[in-house]
Amino acid sequence: MKIEKNYIWLLLITCAAIFFVNLNSLPVNIMEARNFITAREMLTDGNWILTTINGEPRYQKPPLPTWLTAFSGAIFGIKNVWALRLPAAIISMVLVLFSYKFAKKLTSEKKYAFISSLVLATSFYIVASARDGQWDIYTHGFMMLCIFLLFKFFTEENDKFKNALFAGIFFGFSFLSKGPVSLYALLLPFLISFGIVYRFKNFKSRWLPLLAFLAVAFVISGWWHWYTMKFDPAAAEITKNETTNWINYETKPFYYYWSFFTQSGVWTIPAFIGLLYPYLKNRVFNKKAYLFSFLWTLLSVILLSLIPEKKSRYLLPVLIPMALNTGFYIEYLFRRFKDLRDKKETIPVYFNFGLIASIGIIFPVGGYFFLKNGISGYWLWFVILSFCLFAIGFLMFRNLYKRNIDRVFYLTIVFIISIIWFGLPLSNAITINAEYKSFSELKKWQETTDIEVYELTDFTPELVWDYGEKIEILRKNNEIEIPEENKFGVLVSEENLELFKQTFPTFRRERQARYDMNPKGKDSRTHKERLYRDLFIVTKN
Repeated sequence: MKIEKNYIWLLLITCAAIFFVNLNSLPVNIMEARNFITAREMLTDGNWILTTINGEPRYQKPPLPTWLTAFSGAIFGIKNVWALRLPAAIISMVLVLFSYKFAKKLTSEKKYAFISSLVLATSFYIVASARDGQWDIYTHGFMMLCIFLLFKFFTEENDKFKNALFAGIFFGFSFLSKGPVSLYALLLPFLISFGIVYRFKNFKSRWLPLLAFLAVAFVISGWWHWYTMKFDPAAAEITKNETTNWINYETKPFYYYWSFFTQSGVWTIPAFIGLLYPYLKNRVFNKKAYLFSFLWTLLSVILLSLIPEKKSRYLLPVLIPMALNTGFYIEYLFRRFKDLRDKKETIPVYFNFGLIASIGIIFPVGGYFFLKNGISGYWLWFVILSFCLFAIGFLMFRNLYKRNIDRVFYLTIVFIISIIWFGLPLSNAITINAEYKSFSELKKWQETTDIEVYELTDFTPELVWDYGEKIEILRKNNEIEIPEENKFGVLVSEENLELFKQTFPTFRRERQARYDMNPKGKDSRTHKERLYRDLFIVTKN
């Protein structure tokens, strides 16, 4: 059976291998913890619409990703991190599959569509977001479904109403995932690029279904925001603060995203060359489609650069059109690399894939020296990973020598899968903290002592998540309330030790333990104060 007939299945298998395996290997990060706490409080407290975090209103982000997280947690267990990350992995697989369908619809070339979809599935920030229970991958995944349907709506005469209505639904889902982020960063540059390259033709026959699209999109996008504003006065202030952050928080200069192509990871050099429009425009098989992907990528970066608030992860939507753009370059290499003699064209290819192959060859030695202090207990994973990467590196060099660039490309995909399968379990070998003590142990201690525990000033999401339920905070409206109990526990961060002493000057204060959830010890630069607390037992005299 020809490989072309199995592209969808191969993509499904690849996505499953990259997105679903070892999902619970890495610790829960701050963004995930917020989502997971809100999902837990949906299940335990019934806060499905007026969402909360540690009992406080949580309206900074819309609830759809958290609903999906809560549903998965209800089925597989709310403490099961693999289950809580599963919805993000699923929507990432959907994103890749519909990127393939979009690329095939755009060019009628299955191989190109397959190549560009594999680039997308293995781009660094796509992999990271697919394995991370946060909001970004949801909003862009749903928007890609909307874009695919809008492309059909603007280019086909059949099913205009159906395509418009379903596009409106997925637009609404995107908005319910992270507000207007994907509308601005993904859909708007798509529409501008489409208008420039393909034009909006036969518009008279499309205005009525387009109105239907706008109506459906508006209702689904806006109902939750309307509901929270109407039934909780706190929603307006939270929304105002979140909007203000776009201007005043994490502000960076316009050129901050100049190295955006590096976010594709192993495809950094091919992605950069794919953006050299004068060089590549006469080498690609479809100049019009290439111009479209090129404009879509650059416009997305430019629009994001106009927003004062900037973070590297905000470049996630750029990777979607950039994968389509990079696919044109790699498809060109598939066709012509054996015949290329100009060193200006061949050296970047040898350097990019040779570097990956070199990492595989040297890993058995280099990896040992890097991991040797914590490798005890992880030898099996290290040996398997070393064998796989060395073998892949050897095969990559061999096929580079023979100029079999297609095999080199597919070996790069296997390289990434090997790291996820056999490398992620080794992450515990580099997370060494002799004083590590989970907040779940605090919960167990409480159950045996029956002592109520409070947080002094504010909570850290990762700690509350690991604790397993809400932790009451003593500081409310800039004043600290003294608990009614004669004996109680107080969690204090290092920066608040003086405040703690000033708050309870006449009380007996006894330090009980330190709960430290930092992966590395206090001598490490990555050791964060917010990830540990000292527990004091406070007794009234």
